[in-house]
Order: sequence, then C-alpha cells, then structure tokens
Amino acid sequence: MGSYVPATAAERREMLDAIGMKSEKELYADVPASMMLDHPLNIPSGKSELEVRNEMTKLAAENKVYDTVLRGAGAYDHYIPSIVKYIPAKEEFLTAYTPYQAELSQGILQSIFEYQTMICQLTGMDVSNASVYDGATAAAEAAAMCRDRKRTVTLISAAAHPDMINTVRTYCYGTNHELRVVPAKNGVTDVDALKEMLTDDVASFILQSPNFFGQIEDAKAIGETVHAAKAQFIFSFNPISLAVLNTPKEVGADIAVGEGQPLGLPMAWGGPYLGIMTATNRMMRKLPGRIVGQTTDHDGNLAYVLSLQAREQHIRREKASSNICSNEALCALTAGLYLATVGPDGLKEVAKQCMAKAHYLCMALCEIPGVELKYNGPFFHEFVTVMPKRDEVLAKLDEAGILGGLEVEDGILWCATEKVTREQLDRAVAIVKEVLA
Repeated sequence: MGSYVPATAAERREMLDAIGMKSEKELYADVPASMMLDHPLNIPSGKSELEVRNEMTKLAAENKVYDTVLRGAGAYDHYIPSIVKYIPAKEEFLTAYTPYQAELSQGILQSIFEYQTMICQLTGMDVSNASVYDGATAAAEAAAMCRDRKRTVTLISAAAHPDMINTVRTYCYGTNHELRVVPAKNGVTDVDALKEMLTDDVASFILQSPNFFGQIEDAKAIGETVHAAKAQFIFSFNPISLAVLNTPKEVGADIAVGEGQPLGLPMAWGGPYLGIMTATNRMMRKLPGRIVGQTTDHDGNLAYVLSLQAREQHIRREKASSNICSNEALCALTAGLYLATVGPDGLKEVAKQCMAKAHYLCMALCEIPGVELKYNGPFFHEFVTVMPKRDEVLAKLDEAGILGGLEVEDGILWCATEKVTREQLDRAVAIVKEVLA
C-alpha cells in the first residue's frame, strides 16, 4: 500500500518517532502472531499505470455507445457543459462524502449551501437537505417522515417509477409498515380509487409527475384530495420539467423529492445519482441527513455550519425515523454547478427543447400506419406508443446505433431530450417506418 498512502516515507518516520516506535509493525504488537500475515497473498502482481489503462480501455471497448438515445425511464441523456464535469474532478472536491469536522471544510459547506438554495428556488419549497442517495431513496425517506403512531400506511401511485415503488416497499418491509399501491387508469393515477383508499390510517400519498409513462398528473387537485383526508402529500418531480411545469410548492406538496441525475450527472450505468429532498418549514426537523446554514463567525466573517443533523448516531437515536447517514455531496456539487451554469433561462430552454422534440417524435411516429399513442394526456418528454413488431423495431434501431424506447406493457416508452437533433429523430422514424412497411 506504500504508493497509495499520501504521507511520504520521511513523514511516516517522523510520526513513528513522535510516538516512540521503530516501525509500523509495532502498532500491531497486541495482535496475536497467528493473525499476522507472514507470506505474500496469492494474487497476481500489480500492473503499471499504462498496463492498467490498456486493460480498462479493452474492457470499455466491449460497451456499446449509441449515437442517438431515445430512452429515458429514470435516466436521461442531457448535454453536460464541460465546466460541470471539470470542477467536481478537482481534488479539493473529489469525494462523495461530507467531512465530519464540517466547519473546517468551508468550501464543501458553501457548495452544499448553494445547492440547497438553488433547489429551493427551483422547487419553491422552504428547505432542502444536503441530498440523499437517489430519487427512489428520497421518496422512501419522505414516506418515513410522515408516519406516526396513528397513521402508518403509505400510498403510492402505480404510475410511479417501478424502482421507486419497490424501494418504498423495501423500506416499509424493514420497518413493518404497510404500503398500498393506488391503481393507474389511462396512464395516470386513478383518482376515484385514491379517494376510496385514503382511510384514517393513511399517513401519506406519493405522486410522481411526470410519471413513469411520461404523463403529467393533475397534481394540484390530487394534493387537495390528499389534504382533505388529513394525509401528507409527497410529490416526486423531474427537476428539468420544473422550468416549465408547476412547482411542488404550487401544487401544495408537503415534501417534494426527485432524482437529480438530469442536473449534470451522466447516465453512467446507473449511478452514483442524487436524491433531492425538500419540504415545508413544518416538516423541516423531520428531514433526514443534513442541512447547511449560513452565519457569521466570531470576527463577523461569513461562515457556513451544519445547522441540522437529524441523525440516529447523534442524539435521541431511539426516536430517529431514519438511519441514513450520508449524502451525495459530489453529486450535489455537480447539480449546483449545472444549475449555476445554465441559469434560469438556460434551464427553461432545455425544458422547452425536450418538450418540443418529444412531441415532434411522437407526431412523426404516430403518422406511421400501425403506430398509436397509448395515452392521450399531456406529457413532458416521454410518451408510450403501441406498435406491432416491437422487438424487430428496437433491434433495427440498435443496428443503426440508436437506443430505442423501453419496452413496457403493451407498448414502448420513448424519450427525447435537447441532445437529439431533428435529423436523428427523422432517421429513427424512417427506420421504424421501414420495419413496419
């Protein structure tokens, strides 16, 4: 491990001298000799940096990189400005962890504070934490925030992302609480079924909009229905969509959560991602994780502190509703940089282009005989079509270097972001038309 330890040999010698020891081995004097390794491990010898790079390049060549991506379903192919990639790669930031001696790391705290501020501006909510693992975890943590002794049941829409539903279900299983899934109808939440299921033991209802099928739910009306039953309304959003759609605050959310991957994070085979968690002031002290605040030090200088740590290993751990003990600080920094780089106008332009290109793709596909739009409601940048020869269509697109939509029940879930050009969309449509001719 010598070459991976940042301290030099001279520095290590100095530290040993300070504690009166001749070698690192003396640090393990109390460990029985039988437990000590006295022979080399039976593993291959190390490789040089060049050999490792060649090996990794060879492995990477086995991946298929698509020129055109028309698939979303929770991970979205957005353009990432170069500065958004460059700054988090600097060694000062290159860690996903928040330091425990937090006030010594003013730069990290400032980056988190600015992330929280921008997320509150984006969502309209009163407070944001320093993020959690991913969007599905955020939804599960939000459900835990809402439960009490009398109201223990969580409701979630069947139109939410399947991974979100399964994550919430896993959390409920671990704490011995019940999850009930509200059925979907015509691609959106069945409001009549929701009203029947909002019984006195329901603590919260989780709604995702745009939902898994791309449909925009009537979130404000649904929120009013949930509040009328004295339950909490948890709203799951796509952060890009908030530039053009109603914010969680505007639809009456008590807690708003989302997957932060569209904000400058690459798809990266599924992570690491970013769980956005925001809430009203009333729910603030139940937020898991950490909240960074701004203050002044003894000399009156601007300073940042950990204002709130609702964590199980600090105080009153027996009353903790969460055992989450970290955040995705590097991913939060990236999201904050993305928002700062594109700005309000840039974010709105990204959202408008996503909508325009998705609707263009939808209309072009539905002009092909045999292709129909499955759900007729409004959508943001995803939609489901019904068509024959699904496997053949997707295989032909794959051959052309196009990642087609995701196969879902009775259809294909398509997505378009600002990255795809009209020429790429026309080429994909021409291939679908050829297959179905």
